Amino acid sequence: MQTKRLGKSAISVSKICMGTMTFGSQADEATAFRILDRSLDAGINFFDTAENYPVPPREEWAGRTEEIVGRWLKTKRRDEVILATKVSGPSHGWIKSSQRAGMTALDRHNVVRAIEASLTRLGTDYVDLYQTHWPDHGARYEEALGALDDLVREGKVRIIGCSNETTWGLMNSLAVSDREGFARYDTIQNNYSLNNRRFEDELAQACRQEGVSLIPYSPLAGGVLSGKYNGGATPEGARFSNYIKLGGRQAVMAQRFINEKSIASTERFQVIAAEAGMSVVTLATAWSKQPDFVASTIVGATSEDQLDDIFAAGDVTLDDDVLKKIDAVSKEFLYPMG
Repeated sequence: MQTKRLGKSAISVSKICMGTMTFGSQADEATAFRILDRSLDAGINFFDTAENYPVPPREEWAGRTEEIVGRWLKTKRRDEVILATKVSGPSHGWIKSSQRAGMTALDRHNVVRAIEASLTRLGTDYVDLYQTHWPDHGARYEEALGALDDLVREGKVRIIGCSNETTWGLMNSLAVSDREGFARYDTIQNNYSLNNRRFEDELAQACRQEGVSLIPYSPLAGGVLSGKYNGGATPEGARFSNYIKLGGRQAVMAQRFINEKSIASTERFQVIAAEAGMSVVTLATAWSKQPDFVASTIVGATSEDQLDDIFAAGDVTLDDDVLKKIDAVSKEFLYPMG
């Protein structure tokens, strides 16, 4: 398994990270343990969770994923696992957190309460990477960053990162950290896949110049790139099949991921993968970890049978011919997810 440094920190991680957001909803604890064990055996040392997991957020599920990961962590040597989690952003916008009665915010009060609760659920006295799950562009960045800096100084957090952030938000936060002497973000966790290359427009250059690593989530575009939604299919138990039934915000998200352009581009990527002698899951995972601004790509699984094609990408580097074919599809179907 290839490894890479997170930002300018001292932490190196496997170039594939196992995400956990379905543990406790789509995947039960026994299944989650098997996925985590097989990931570690495959050379993956990096695991990502959040206080707001599992998804979709429900108050009765709040913190369940961290509890599952914490019980699994007790069976391992703590130092062999690089563990990342997140504090919820504000609940007055697109997402309402399942934590703190849906009254979350990025202020000192919430950051401190969130980390203490996460450490308890995870059964550890520190996390390696602590991230803001989504931003609040109307709030003072100094307050959240000051609280995060204190956590680093206290040894409860090794490094910090952001998620779902814009170029303005990333650069503003780095400027605040530099001005105030706070810890800087070493990572940014944003959506990035063959079907969503918008990160390359501006954020990629900001990351290169500022020494910040992208740890992309959804490299399979929410499972769309596996081909399981091709032809209008809605497989039973699949994430977006469930989201369509739920309606509201979840249905809107499903429509963004599953549309005429995203399915058409997926079909083309399947052909490229077959010509390269690999599954489209392996192709998409390998592609997402290959750019210079990426440290590790966050994958997810709800069953063990999904793992082999993901793990196969661990030591794959796509050649220039394959990359050119991929780029041609991306130009033909520009921004499939809008």
